[in-house]
Amino acid sequence: MLLKLTDILVYGILRLDPEKGLSKVIHFFVYDSVKILLLLFTLILVIGVLRTFIPQSRIHQWMGRKRGLEHFFAALFGAVTPFCSCSSIPIFFGFLDAGVPLGVSFSFLITSPLINEYLVVLMLGFFGWKITALYVVSGLLIGTFSGIILGRMQLERHLVPDFINEGERADEKVFRSFRERFRFGWTESCSITGKIWGWVLIGVGIGAAIHNYVPQEAIQAIIGKMGALSVPVATILGMPMYGSCAGIVPIAVVLFQKGIPLGTALAFMMGVAALSLPEAIMLRRAMKLQLIAVFFGVTTLAIIVTGYIFNFLQRVLV
Repeated sequence: MLLKLTDILVYGILRLDPEKGLSKVIHFFVYDSVKILLLLFTLILVIGVLRTFIPQSRIHQWMGRKRGLEHFFAALFGAVTPFCSCSSIPIFFGFLDAGVPLGVSFSFLITSPLINEYLVVLMLGFFGWKITALYVVSGLLIGTFSGIILGRMQLERHLVPDFINEGERADEKVFRSFRERFRFGWTESCSITGKIWGWVLIGVGIGAAIHNYVPQEAIQAIIGKMGALSVPVATILGMPMYGSCAGIVPIAVVLFQKGIPLGTALAFMMGVAALSLPEAIMLRRAMKLQLIAVFFGVTTLAIIVTGYIFNFLQRVLV
């Protein structure tokens, strides 16, 4: 429905040529901006309402009992949510505002774009079950252990102070009706969306330009010349990119079919999925640059290690 409305606006009302690069950039920008902002508002609204039923003190108590398993469960929850990196940010912000530890929230944020049912189905069709199964396991491990590492670094001081709601909390008020609970969620959703919408537009705008103007052949040529350094180079090249699972997996398949090692192709795919530049721009509203750098650094290192492991196991898997 949203895609059709975007087509009508861009190609019908504005009468832009669908074959022109600029038209595709505008279409991408309009569609993804509206989609992400609607998702952002709706998910934070839902999380806000749910929080009125679960006091923040109980969330902290539940997290404290798991002795590390909370990171795995957060990563598992990320794996079953069908979101890209930018679409996962609303839930990540909701977790932070609900008092979920930063490291646990990162486990969700890292895994959510790396694994979802669409990506798994596409990978099964292109790569087969062995590679897909190992990819899913590696994605869960990346999210779990990266979250643990980031959590132990005690980086909360690098969150932007005015982003996390320090006013009235859900567990500080008695709610007498569902209308009051809904009103709390609505207010919280308006507050967070109002703080981040500009960053969303900037991030999607950059992603739209890169998505439509960076040729796949140029990426393939650069990676193909890197030899042993192909994995970190592929991961870094993936960072500025932005795209859906439907667009990322076929690119990884083409790279692999052109002779790029399996782990290198998957590292590029993971770099695009979990470390997109638009995501970093959106996160800037809630995080200081130091925290974004550490988050990207730890996740990048985990992806690079995973890529080399896949390259080592390629003969067994293929």
